[in-house]
Amino acid sequence: MEKRVSYEGKDALFKRVFAYDEKGELIEPYKEVDENMLNPLFLAHIGDAYFHLYVRNRLLRFEQSKIDNFHRISAIMVSAVCQAKAYREIENMLTEEERQIYKRGRNAKSHGTKRASAAEYHASTGFEAILGHLFLKNHHERLDEICEAAFLIIGALPQTSAGRCPAPAKGHTPSGLPVTQTDGIEKNT
Repeated sequence: MEKRVSYEGKDALFKRVFAYDEKGELIEPYKEVDENMLNPLFLAHIGDAYFHLYVRNRLLRFEQSKIDNFHRISAIMVSAVCQAKAYREIENMLTEEERQIYKRGRNAKSHGTKRASAAEYHASTGFEAILGHLFLKNHHERLDEICEAAFLIIGALPQTSAGRCPAPAKGHTPSGLPVTQTDGIEKNT
């Protein structure tokens, strides 16, 4: 069962994070963000938020009449399962630095979800870490290039009635590239 923080607990948390100086101005203990030193789970958290916004913005070109359809489609597209599949397809377009960030995110200690395997969840965390890193470095052109590629890949995947991104035909990715098993996730060869 999920442990909930009481209102008083949230109040104490906010007091710990948001401190004020004697003039009543908010103290920012971190003047700059060094995305290379940041915990990869922070990068993934930022990347997750960016990808949600990117997908929803793109979906507005396809659905503007039924919010429940819009929400369901966006939730499927940003799922760990779909992100893991998209990563496998875009891996060959990544720079060496982006691959290293992916590995940092993938290998970070985190807790998965019931809706994805551990490998899928860790792969999606790595994918999101790349996006977070690019966002914080203000590499928006590259960020949009990767997000658009992922959006098109996920959109091309056949969807199951349960709303999960299914596996492509055994031994192939959605683009038809052969795959092998590496690090617990499929990898293009």
